[in-house]
Amino acid sequence: MPTFMVILRHSPENCDWFNEKSRKATLEFMSKVDELLKKHRIKMLGAWTMDPAGHQSFWVVEAPSLEAFQKFGMEPEALATLAYRTMEIKLVMSFEEEMKLRKQATQPSA
Repeated sequence: MPTFMVILRHSPENCDWFNEKSRKATLEFMSKVDELLKKHRIKMLGAWTMDPAGHQSFWVVEAPSLEAFQKFGMEPEALATLAYRTMEIKLVMSFEEEMKLRKQATQPSA
């Protein structure tokens, strides 16, 4: 299953700790996030946020496919939060997966 790291950022003026419109969208999304993850068969591996002054959050999820992950992101509640923040998505692998691939790699010929 592909693993994705999602990096979410917002500007200080759009911080949902202080901006009522942003807070409403975030709370609506967060109240439905477990249901949406289940709907798209996505597993939350972890989620972290910086203190309010950092204006960033980080999620790591496993999805059955890129398409499933994209459909999750197109849900109305998820899209509403993108009105005030940006999302960067990275395909990532565990250290163990990386080491397995490294061991399988062939050496370039000299």
